[in-house]
Amino acid sequence: MTAPAPTVPGGWSRYLCLWLELIGLCRRAHPWRTAGLLGIKLVASVNVAATALALQATVDGVVRGDVRGAAVAGAAAAATQALSAYLLNLDFTLTILMVDSVGALDMARRINEVILGLDGLDHLERTEVLDRVTVVQTGGWNLVYGAWTVVDVVAGAIRLGLTLLLLGTVSPWLLLLLVFAAVPLWLDRRGQHAVATAETDTAEAFRLQRHLFNLATEASGGKEIRVSGAGHAVTEAQTRAWDEAVRGRMRARLRAAGYKVVGWVLFTAGFVGGLVPLLDRAARGQGGVGDVVLAITVAVTLRDSIQLTVARVSRTTGSAGVVDAYLWLRAYTARQRDADAGALPVPAALRHGITLEGVRFTYPGTGRPTLDGLDCHLPAGSVVAVVGEYGSGKTSLVKLLCKLYQPDVGTIRIDGVDLADLATADWHARTSAAFQDFGRFQIRFGQTVGLGDVRRLDDRDAVLAAVRAADAEALLQRLPDGMDTQLGRRFDGVDLSEGQWQKTALARASMRWAPLLFVLDEPTASLDAPSEHAIFERYMARARELSTRTGTVTVIVSHRFSTVTDADLILVLHAGRVAESGTHEELLTAGGRYAELYGIQAKAYAPG
Repeated sequence: MTAPAPTVPGGWSRYLCLWLELIGLCRRAHPWRTAGLLGIKLVASVNVAATALALQATVDGVVRGDVRGAAVAGAAAAATQALSAYLLNLDFTLTILMVDSVGALDMARRINEVILGLDGLDHLERTEVLDRVTVVQTGGWNLVYGAWTVVDVVAGAIRLGLTLLLLGTVSPWLLLLLVFAAVPLWLDRRGQHAVATAETDTAEAFRLQRHLFNLATEASGGKEIRVSGAGHAVTEAQTRAWDEAVRGRMRARLRAAGYKVVGWVLFTAGFVGGLVPLLDRAARGQGGVGDVVLAITVAVTLRDSIQLTVARVSRTTGSAGVVDAYLWLRAYTARQRDADAGALPVPAALRHGITLEGVRFTYPGTGRPTLDGLDCHLPAGSVVAVVGEYGSGKTSLVKLLCKLYQPDVGTIRIDGVDLADLATADWHARTSAAFQDFGRFQIRFGQTVGLGDVRRLDDRDAVLAAVRAADAEALLQRLPDGMDTQLGRRFDGVDLSEGQWQKTALARASMRWAPLLFVLDEPTASLDAPSEHAIFERYMARARELSTRTGTVTVIVSHRFSTVTDADLILVLHAGRVAESGTHEELLTAGGRYAELYGIQAKAYAPG
């Protein structure tokens, strides 16, 4: 069963833990750069107060006639101003370098690990998961940048503290500016929270418009759209989805802008109100000119500090949507693993086989089960063919056997042990499969095949053996650079036909030396008859070899009945159940559904 959607722990502890994790990641990747950045931000915070004090000393020196003292103080003020400008540029450059390096590489990898850490496929069909994936899939940069923005906020708080301390030495009443300073911060955070919420709420519409855009611009869907003349309809649908996504996000951004305007109006009112009494005291001779200069300088600095802090808080809060989505996905992954990942070891070889008892399964978001009360036994070492009409549950069955989904009801037993209790990663490591909707990995040919067993990814002899098993030697010989040939036109590589891609997928499925389950789901749907015959001859021989080695159960799903006549067991599925089972001869003799369907196909493929 799928784990329920997680409730991510509240409070600031989760943010603090993630912040420490991100800064620690930066420290491990670039220790000296991290230490330098922290030092720069601290010195820059203190330097603001130093500038204000130097300006005060300069003015007081001029008033007293202390030319030398005024000159020294003025030089110090100029030096601190120059240092501020230098530190600002250095801070920006080092921060961007850090974020580009760690965010684009390390965090992008971690985000992929979170998404790929879910062993099943059902999460990829759940809207609440896909919405978060949409938010975080390019969010590595934002996560690391947000972490350093938090450091900037802390540095800004230090700067604000020193600023307020200086204001208090002039007049305690000026400390009331702190209250007005908090208003834009609070209002801006509220507005940014609305923006983050809107991005998650509109993720589905955003994902839909991107899908429609890809349909129109990629060759696979583009050819059908052009032939059918549906380009205008697809464009209109994409525009409507885009408008829906943008409308929700724009409303949130306008609301955030309104909050920001109100906050700054209130701060400006407090700023002016605080300066008027101070200027009045100076006009009556009750305060020094240096105090006035210090107060104005510090007050202006306070305004700039508040503005900078608000901007940084906005960036931090703007990253909150990515942070929340990332934390949600991590919690979801942990809960899913706890619910689905068994701990029992996978057997070294099958002795009894695979038994399904009362299996019922419904895809997420659908109301009708695709498998309903399915019972069958797949003997160890057997070649099992699964046939049936479209929609009978053939592909759903193999997905459950591969533990990409788990049954809603019933059990799947491996030599008597519930598959749910076996370690999922270990079961996947002992499974080989070529699916009907096979992947087209546009990398080098040798890597495309080698991914079938990553431990032997660079083992050219193993890759070549898998190519031979898939009857793909002729394809390899035609490639200009052999195994090093880049595949895919979008990467200036060689494009393959549908049949050649399928042979590549079959080769990839042949990489594992000793699987316990070997699945071929419509393995020759894109191949011609001679290639289909050669493939099945080779894979029947491979199945017999695997049977003697580890008792492998080979499951072949096919809509062409003529290709499965040599199977040890044929399962005929209808409406999610096993309607008939037996050998080819037994099922023909029974004269049931299999015999009827076989006869129809035999007539259809008979020469006219």
